[in-house]
Amino acid sequence: MNVPSLLLLPMWVISTSFFSAVVITDAWPDPAVSTILVPLSRSQEAPISQFSSEMNAQSPGMAEVKVVHHQDLNKKILVALIVASTLLAVVLIFLVCFWIYLSKNSKKRSKSKGSANTDYAGGLPLNPMVGKLNTSAVMGKKGCAAVFEYNLLEAATNHFHERSILGEGGRGVVYKARLSEKLLAAVKKWDDADQDAQREFENELNWLSKIQHQNVVTLLGYCIHGQARYLVYEMMQNGSLETQLHGPTHGSALPWHLRMKIAVDVARGLEFLHERCNPPVVHRDLKSSNILLDSDFNAKLSDFGLAVSAQNKNNVKISGTVGYLAPEYLLDGKLTDKSDVYAFGIVLLELLMGRKPVQKTESNQCQSLVTWAMPQLTDRSKLPNIVDPVIKDTMDLKHLYQVAAVAVLCIQPEPSYRPLITDVLHSLIPLVPVELGGSLRVTEPVPTVGLDPSH
Repeated sequence: MNVPSLLLLPMWVISTSFFSAVVITDAWPDPAVSTILVPLSRSQEAPISQFSSEMNAQSPGMAEVKVVHHQDLNKKILVALIVASTLLAVVLIFLVCFWIYLSKNSKKRSKSKGSANTDYAGGLPLNPMVGKLNTSAVMGKKGCAAVFEYNLLEAATNHFHERSILGEGGRGVVYKARLSEKLLAAVKKWDDADQDAQREFENELNWLSKIQHQNVVTLLGYCIHGQARYLVYEMMQNGSLETQLHGPTHGSALPWHLRMKIAVDVARGLEFLHERCNPPVVHRDLKSSNILLDSDFNAKLSDFGLAVSAQNKNNVKISGTVGYLAPEYLLDGKLTDKSDVYAFGIVLLELLMGRKPVQKTESNQCQSLVTWAMPQLTDRSKLPNIVDPVIKDTMDLKHLYQVAAVAVLCIQPEPSYRPLITDVLHSLIPLVPVELGGSLRVTEPVPTVGLDPSH
C-alpha cells in the first residue's frame, strides 16, 4: 500500500464516524418534534392494565402521540452527507497534491545523483575520463561532450606549440594535450571560419556526442574561442593507419594477424553505423588516415564531419577523398551504405599490399590502386607477388585468398554486387586469432608489436 492510501484510510474512518454520529443523533427524540394531545372517549379511557393506569395518572383523559417529521430528518441526513463528501473531497485533493509533490522531489533527487555523469539534454553519460579533470576547468556539457575552457587547452598544449603537433588534416592541426597527470588527449584546432568548416565542426560534434562504440573514437569535449574551434578526443597513441602503413615504419609494426584485427575493428565500427544506429549513418569519408590506433592497436573510426544519416543521404554534395569514393557516388552523386563498403575495400587493399589508393607513376601520372590490383587479385598465381613485402609469406595462403576475394567484392563497380558490411565482418572474424578478438585458434603465439606511446 502506497503513502496516499495509508493517509486516506484514517481520514475515511474519521469521515465515516462523523457521518454515523450525525445519523444516530437524529434518531433520538428531539424537542423540535411536535407533541399532539388527542382526547379519548370513555370507552377508550378504561384501563386494561397497570401500565395504562399509570399513563392515565400522568395525563388524565389524554393519550400522548408523537409524530416525527421525516422531512426534517431527511434534511439533516442530506446536510451530513454534503459535509462528509466535502471533507472527503478536500482530503483527496490534499493527498493528490502531496503525492505529486513527493513524486517531483524523488525525480529531482534521482537527477541530482546522476548529474555528475549525465547530460541534461540527451541523457547520455559523460565520458569517465573527463571526470578526472578539475571540475572548474569544465564549463558545461553538451550531449556527452564537456565544454572546456580555452585556458585549459592552451596550457595542456603548451600554448599550441609546434612540438605538440601530432598531425595535420584538411581542416586544421591536431595537438597533443596533457589535461592532467594521468590524462592525455588530442586537440583538433579548426582554423577555417568558412561555412563548410563550421558545418563540418558542428556535424562531427553532433555525431560523436551521440555515438558511443568501442570502434568509434571518443569525443571528450569541445571549445569555441573567438573564430577558432577545438575538438578534444581520447588519445590514440599509435596514430593513424595511414601513418603506420605509409609513414617512416612502412607497416613494420603491423604483422598479418594485426592487420586482420584492424580490418575487423573497422568493419565492426561500420556495422554499428549501418545496422545499429537509428537512423543508419553513412560515414562518407572512410580512409586510412581516419582510422586511428590506440596503444593496443585497437582501430577506431574518426572524423565524422561529412557523416550523414540515411534519411538525408540525397541532399548532400559530393565530398570525400579521391581514391576512396565509390563510382556511383563520384559520377552520379548516389550515396548509400554501399559507398562505405567500397571505401572499406580500398582500406583492405592497403592492408594487403601496403600501397596508397592513388600513386604516381614514373611518368608522373596518377594510378588507381583498384585499376592496378584488380587483374592480379583474381589470379592466385600472381596474388602472393603483390602482397606487402613486410607480411609476405607470413600468412596461410587460404586466408590470403579469402581476404582478396572479400576485397574484390567490396570494390565492385555495381553497388548491388557489394556485400553488406555485416557479411564482410562475418567473413573476416574467422581469420583473426581469438587473442585479438576473432575466432581463429592458432598453435603458435600471436606476434604483437607495440610502439612507444610518445610517438
